[in-house]
Amino acid sequence: MNCSALLSPILMLVHLWPCSPSTQTHSAQNTDQSFTAVRRVKRGWVWEPLFATEEQTSMVPVYVGQLKSDLDKQDGNLKYILTGEGAGSIFIIDENNGKIYVTQKLDREKKAFYTLRAQAINRSTQLPVEPESEFIIKVRDVNDHEPQFLDGPYVATVPEMSPEGTSVTQVTATDGDDPSYGNSARLLYSLIQGQPYFSVEPKTGRVIRMASQMDRETKDQYLVIIQAKDMVGQTGAFSATATVTINLSDINDNPPKFQQRLYYMSVSEEAPVGTTIGKVFAEDSDIGENAAMNYFIEGDSSDVFDIITNNETQEGIILLKKRVDYESKRRYSIRAKVVNRYIDDRFLKEGPFEDKTIVKINVEDADEPPVFTLENYVMEIAEGAMSGSLVGIVTARDPDDDDCPVRYSIVHGMHLKRLFSINEHNGTIITTKPLDREIASWHNITVTATETRNAEKISEANVYIQVLDVNDHAPEFPKYYETFVCENAVSGQLIQSISAVDQDDSAEGHHFYFSLAQEATNNSRFTVQDNQDNTAGIFTAKSGFRRQEQFSFYLPILILDNGTPPLTSTNTLTITVCDCDTEVNTFYCRYGAFMYAMGLSTEALVAVLACILILLVFFLAIVAIRQQRKKSPFSEKMEEFRENIVRYDDEGGGEEDTEAFDISALRTRTVMRTHKPRKNVTAEIHSLYRQSLQVGPDSTIFRQFISEKLEEANTDPSAPPYDSLQTYAFEGTGSSAGSLSSLGSHSSDADQSYDYLTDWGPPFKQLAGMYTSHRSGGD
Repeated sequence: MNCSALLSPILMLVHLWPCSPSTQTHSAQNTDQSFTAVRRVKRGWVWEPLFATEEQTSMVPVYVGQLKSDLDKQDGNLKYILTGEGAGSIFIIDENNGKIYVTQKLDREKKAFYTLRAQAINRSTQLPVEPESEFIIKVRDVNDHEPQFLDGPYVATVPEMSPEGTSVTQVTATDGDDPSYGNSARLLYSLIQGQPYFSVEPKTGRVIRMASQMDRETKDQYLVIIQAKDMVGQTGAFSATATVTINLSDINDNPPKFQQRLYYMSVSEEAPVGTTIGKVFAEDSDIGENAAMNYFIEGDSSDVFDIITNNETQEGIILLKKRVDYESKRRYSIRAKVVNRYIDDRFLKEGPFEDKTIVKINVEDADEPPVFTLENYVMEIAEGAMSGSLVGIVTARDPDDDDCPVRYSIVHGMHLKRLFSINEHNGTIITTKPLDREIASWHNITVTATETRNAEKISEANVYIQVLDVNDHAPEFPKYYETFVCENAVSGQLIQSISAVDQDDSAEGHHFYFSLAQEATNNSRFTVQDNQDNTAGIFTAKSGFRRQEQFSFYLPILILDNGTPPLTSTNTLTITVCDCDTEVNTFYCRYGAFMYAMGLSTEALVAVLACILILLVFFLAIVAIRQQRKKSPFSEKMEEFRENIVRYDDEGGGEEDTEAFDISALRTRTVMRTHKPRKNVTAEIHSLYRQSLQVGPDSTIFRQFISEKLEEANTDPSAPPYDSLQTYAFEGTGSSAGSLSSLGSHSSDADQSYDYLTDWGPPFKQLAGMYTSHRSGGD
C-alpha cells in the first residue's frame, strides 16, 4: 500500500523516457533511410494519475483517464496502443485520442493496481513518435467489506472489587477495505451491552472497568457485547459484534461465620484418647484458598480437648485429648475460634477475619474398670530372702459410685508365678522362693484388678521388682591362667599378672586384695605383689629351677573383696617349669609340657609319627588298588542267565516254534513258573502239514486245530503278558506242487524227481536243472 501511495506523485511527474536500445537502434536505421539528417526534439507524455473505482457495474465502458502525447495535434495522425495487465480485456484505449476505459467490475481486495504500457505511433509511417511508457491504474476502494472479530468470542477474568478504570481485556476487529483511502477501514467501537459496569475505548477496543463495587458473591459473571462499525460510524457503515464473557475472580473479602452460636455434644468417660466428639462448621462466601480456615480452642479446655481442620470440607473436628472422668467432672464448656488461613490486608479495616462459638460437652457415665493408684509400681527385695517375704502392695479401686470390690491376680508366665504370689483381696505381693540377683536382678510382672460383679471390667498395672544384692559370692580368677617359668629365671622376675571378678554388685565399686595363702607363705618360691588396682603380679622368690626335680608348682592365692561382710576365696595358680633361658616362649613351653607329661622324648615322638605316616600311605595304596579293579559287567548270578539263554540243535519250526525258550524269565524275577518240557515241534509241524493237504479253511479239522491252539495260548502260563499274533502254516488243498519243505519229506533227495519243474516255466526249469545236476554229482 505504501508503494501504491508513492506511485501517484511519481506518475504525476513522470516524463517520456528514451526507448530501449533495440528501439533506438531500429528508429535510427529507419531515420537514416528516410532522412538524411534529423534534429532530435525533446518530447513527452502528458496524463493525470489514473484511478478506477472497484465494484462498478455498467453496460458501457467506464472512463478512467486519458493518455496524450505533446506531439498530438488532434489531426488523427497519431495512434495510441495499450499493452500490459488487463489490456484489451479489462482496459481498452481509444486509439485516436488516448482515452482509457474499464470494461469489467474490479475488486481492490483481489488486485489493488494494474501496470500497463502505452505507445503512440505515426499512422502514416507506423513508426513510434513516443517511446513505450509504463503507467499504473490504481483501483480505488469502496466500502464493501464488513468488520470482523477474528478471535471472538472472548473470555476475560478480573478480580472482584477492583478499582475503577481497571483494564480488563482488548478486542480487535479487522476490515478488508483500504485503510489508506477514505474511511472504509476506519473502525469505531461501542458497547451495546454491559453498562454501567463496563465501557470500551472507541478507537482501541480496550474494555475498561467502570464500577468499583463489583462483588463476586453477588454476581460472578457478566456478558458484554461490543460493536465495531467502519466509516467511523457514519450512515451506511457496516458493523460487527463480539461477545466478551467477563468472570470475576475471588479475593478474600469475607470472614468466616459459624452456623451456630452454641453447639451441644457428649462423650463417654470410657472413650479413649483421640475419639471424635463432634464437628463444627463455619461458612465463608469466598472460594478456594480464600475460604481456607483454621480452628482453635481457647482457654484451659485445650488440655482436655483438641480441634483439627478437615481441609476438604473445612470442618472443625473436636477430638478427645485427655481421658475424662464422670465422677470428677461431668460438663465442659469450650470456646472454639475459626480464622481465615490467608488474609488480604486491604480488607482488614472492615473487621477481623475470624469468628467464635461455644461448645458444651457433657460427660456420660459408664461402668469403668478398676483404676490402680499407680500405672507402674517399683518394688525392692533383698536376694536370698525367705519364701513368703513381703515384696510390696498394689492398690486398685472401682471409680464408679457403687465402688465395687476388686480381685487381684498375676498374669504372666509360670516361672513368675513360681517366684511371686499375690493376695487376691488386698494386693499384697510375696515371694514363693528365695531370689538370686546373679540369675536375674529385675523381675517384671503384670497385675490385674477385676471387678467381682463384672468380670469383663479388668485393668492392668506393671510391677517392676528389683532384687537387691547381698555379698554372697567370693571373688575368683576370671579365667584359667597358663603360667610358665624358665629354668634360668632369676629372683624377682615377673612371670604372671592376675586379676579377679565378683558376681556380686558393689555400690562403691569392687576392690580386691591379693596375697599368698598362709600355708604357702614360708616355703614358697614365688611371691604375690598386690598392685592396688584389682590386679596383682606373681614374682619369683628364688633363682634357678630344675624341671627334673619339680615339673610344676601349685601356688594358692588368697583374694579378698570389699563387700559387707567381706568374702575371701583361695584360687590355685599352676606354674609349669619350662626348658628356656629367661624369656618364656609359650608355644615351645606348651610343647615341652605335653611331651613331659607323655613321658616321651622328641626322638620317640618323631618315630611314632613316622610309623603313623607309613601306615597311612599303605592304607591309601590298598584302597587305590581295589578301586582300579574292574567290576564285573554282570551283577547277577550265572544261574539267572541260564534261564534266559536256551541252546538246542533243532532247526526249529520258524514262527510256529513259540516255546523254544522260557519267556517267564523276561518277567519279574519274583514270579517263578514251573518248567514245561519242550514239545517236539518238528513232528507236530509235519503232522499238521500233512493234514493241511486234505483240509481247507472251512474244514472241521481246521477249525478244531485253531480252537485247540487258541485254548492252549489262553491257558499257557508262560505266554507273554500282552496280545500276540501267532501264525500257522496252511498251504491249502489241491496244490500240484505240494510242499517243498524238508520237514515233510520221508525220503532223501535221491528219491525225488524234479522233472515236473520244467513244466512250470523258465524260472523253475533252471531250478530243476540245479537239483538234477546235484543228484548226478551225488551218485
